[in-house]
Amino acid sequence: MPTPNKTHRTTASVAAFIDKHPKEQMRDDSRVLMAMMQELTGEEPHMYGPSIVGFGTYHYTYASGHSGSAPLAAFSPRKTELVLYLGQEVQDTDTLANLGKHKATKGCLYVKRLADIDLKVLKAMVKRSIAATRKAWPQK
Repeated sequence: MPTPNKTHRTTASVAAFIDKHPKEQMRDDSRVLMAMMQELTGEEPHMYGPSIVGFGTYHYTYASGHSGSAPLAAFSPRKTELVLYLGQEVQDTDTLANLGKHKATKGCLYVKRLADIDLKVLKAMVKRSIAATRKAWPQK
């Protein structure tokens, strides 16, 4: 039996979640990301689990048979940095070279504050990530 996803869309208030972050800069940066992702997805923000702000939903089924749902675009304002979930888009080293101060892992981008990066580059990355997800998992 496949393992169910741990992170599901909830009815928790995104605004309340953002408002309770102890750092004003993180709250402000989160609101900028929310506006950007809402514009790019055309979707309202929703909480996914206790700490991820997501926009839109796509459904996937892997060759193994595992299936689930995930947000088209998402981020999480953690204690010390913002985490943006961009999938394979973070593997584009040419784009990352123009982004500014950040860290990247296989599918996540870590930014201390938006003032450290080029928002136009970030917006292009998020847009490409959404397009790649929609292409890989077209919805019926």
